[in-house]
Amino acid sequence: MFRRILIANRGEIAVRIIRACTEMGIESVAVYSTADRDSLHVQLATQAVCIGPAPAKDSYLNENAILQVAKSTRCEAIHPGYGFLSENADFADRCAEEGLVFIGPSGDAIRKMGDKAQARSIMQKNGVPVVPGSDGDVSLEEGEKIAEQIGYPVLIKAAAGGGGRGMRTVEKPEDFAKKFTEAQSETVANFGDDHMYVEKLIQNPHHIEFQVMADTKGQVVHFGERECSIQRKHQKLIEESPSHLLTPEVREEMGAAAVRAAKAAQYVGAGTIEFVMDDDLHYYFIEMNTRIQVEHPVTETVCGVDLVREQIRVAAGLPLSYAQSDIHQHGWAIECRINAEDPMHGFRPSPGKTKFVHFPGGPGCRIDSLLYDGYTMNPFYDSLVAKIIASGNSRLEAVQRMRRMLEELVIDGFPTTAELCYLIMHHPAFVHGNYNTGFMEKEYDTLMKWNRVGAGLDPIDIADSTKTSGGQS
Repeated sequence: MFRRILIANRGEIAVRIIRACTEMGIESVAVYSTADRDSLHVQLATQAVCIGPAPAKDSYLNENAILQVAKSTRCEAIHPGYGFLSENADFADRCAEEGLVFIGPSGDAIRKMGDKAQARSIMQKNGVPVVPGSDGDVSLEEGEKIAEQIGYPVLIKAAAGGGGRGMRTVEKPEDFAKKFTEAQSETVANFGDDHMYVEKLIQNPHHIEFQVMADTKGQVVHFGERECSIQRKHQKLIEESPSHLLTPEVREEMGAAAVRAAKAAQYVGAGTIEFVMDDDLHYYFIEMNTRIQVEHPVTETVCGVDLVREQIRVAAGLPLSYAQSDIHQHGWAIECRINAEDPMHGFRPSPGKTKFVHFPGGPGCRIDSLLYDGYTMNPFYDSLVAKIIASGNSRLEAVQRMRRMLEELVIDGFPTTAELCYLIMHHPAFVHGNYNTGFMEKEYDTLMKWNRVGAGLDPIDIADSTKTSGGQS
């Protein structure tokens, strides 16, 4: 097992990794920018080293500085968390060249799955259903022809993209050229890559993802699914596990497909196979995230596992702790992402000083956060300040517990998405599981109206209601 690990990240995920290291008896080395000097991960790590000024390109994306710190502090491995360098294939290769273990897949696996067109081809060859579309990257002219063949609406996507960047929906042929050019320009600006592909748009689908873990011995298991359909501009807001949609038969089939996908990529470590699903439970592979996910706590909660610990173990060359037959989902878990954003004003970023913070407690309650009293949330990085995870024996119990937890949550100093999450927890469409990825677009105005007028929602009346609205089209 490793003696010392460098955490090449910040915020709540760095705190999460440090906690796992501490429990495993592993020393942790945190890196931080000048803007993060007072951050919680800096205070909790065994050792912390400043690697540069606030801009990410000069600090958390500074590969040379990170590798230099790892070697000078005699670390044996680097955990990239999510974001920043976590899906950077070249960085994974450089770690190996420097004699450091990259706690994640190989550079080759990242490249295979990071290029969405190549990943799609690999899935097709291994019997994993994919959305109809191009078999590789396409030019504007080729894309127009494919769009005509598969029928509109279509989705133009960046082969190397993510997080909704380099993505455009096209409803009619006359808009294709303009949208393609826009998406390609955005792709070049964000990823330095101009490769695009085209696929059929599954309108307002359900977003279902499967957590997988693979070791160096060729063993792969999955830990069931997460339902991630409450999104805004392809950014997830609320996740839950399991999904209320899946039958046991479909769950088993999708889990087997996820395992095949990871094996086909010769994958090692934690990863997520993402699918879109229509109302008839037809599912299609869309991408693989080659890292730990923000929403991993809901899987940990329902499966009773520590995914970060398992990540570290398999990176050290140990076999998986679990066979597939050992893994079972128990109860229900829901996660709300609390961001420093103001939903009442178009989700405007709202960093500021935390004057006072109070986190909820009690049964079935987990908090992953970077906040403490007096901490200043700076504007340079992601707006996520906390993840609130509620669990219960049933979905309704988890929903009711999340309501209570959000009522107890106090973050004084700047607006957050907590109130929005609270309103969603009362929306009949969410309570009854009658929602998909179109929920926020369709219901945002209603949610904001409730917020403005102080709707005085009665949780019992809504939870018991047989009436549904929104979220389904």
